[in-house]
Amino acid sequence: MSSHILVLGGTADARELAAVLAARDGVRVTSSLAGRVTRPGALDGDVRVGGFGGAEGLASWLREHRVDAVVDATHPFAEAITRNAARAGAATGVPVVVLRRPGWRPVPGDRWHPVDSLHAAAELLPRLGRRAFLTTGRLGLASFAHLTGTHFLVRSVEPPEPPMPPDTRVVLARGPFTVPGEKELLRAHRIDVLVTKDSGGAATAAKLSAARELGLPVVVVRRPPLPPELTAVPDVTAVLERLGRAAPPTPPRPPDGGAADTCP
Repeated sequence: MSSHILVLGGTADARELAAVLAARDGVRVTSSLAGRVTRPGALDGDVRVGGFGGAEGLASWLREHRVDAVVDATHPFAEAITRNAARAGAATGVPVVVLRRPGWRPVPGDRWHPVDSLHAAAELLPRLGRRAFLTTGRLGLASFAHLTGTHFLVRSVEPPEPPMPPDTRVVLARGPFTVPGEKELLRAHRIDVLVTKDSGGAATAAKLSAARELGLPVVVVRRPPLPPELTAVPDVTAVLERLGRAAPPTPPRPPDGGAADTCP
C-alpha cells in the first residue's frame, strides 16, 4: 500500500475510502474537497479545500507533497476534475484510480428517456410534462432557466443561485431517501416527470422506484465518458486491490520527507 494517497471528492464513497485508508498503519490520506458545500460530512485524515489550478497545478501538488497514488472519488459528472487527474497522473507518473459506483439500469416498468446532457434534457422535458421534479444538482439549473411553461420542484443540499427557471420551488434535503417518502413528495407536488443524472448508488435511487410505481416518465442524463487512459472500479475494496497492484509499499520517509506537510 502506498504511503500518501490523495482522495479527490467528498462523496460518501470518498469518505468511506478515507476512513479505511486512515486506519491503516503507515498510510497517510489527504482528502481534497472542491469547497462547493459549506458543511461537508466528516472526513478521516488530512483535508484540503479548493481547486489545484488545473492539471498543472495538481501535478505540482502531487510532486510537492510526495503523493504515491490518486483516487478520483468525485461525482460521476465532475468531468473536469477527472480529466485533470488523468493529465496530472500522466505528467508525474503517479497512478490514478477512479472510484465510480455502478450506474443505474432500467428495470421492467421504467419509462426512461436517456439523454447526453442537461441541455438535451431541457429540450425534451416540455414534451413529457409540465410539473418536473429536478434532481440534477444546483449547479445545472441554468440549462432549464429558459423554460417558462414548466413548474420545477428542485431538490438540493444547499440553496441554488440564479439563473434558474422562473417557476421554481426549492426543497433542501440530503439523502438517503425512501421510496414511500419519494412517492409522497411526487404526489404532494403533482409531479408528472422526473429529471435526474445517472449518479448511481442507493442513497438517491428511491426516486426512480417511486417514479416507476407512479408510472412517471424519467429523463436520465447519461454519465460523461472517462478519459481513455482511465478505467473505473466500483467500490472501496476494488480500489484497495488496484492500489496494491499499482504501487508497492513505500519505505518510511525521514522526518523532512513530507509527512508533516500541512494542507494549504
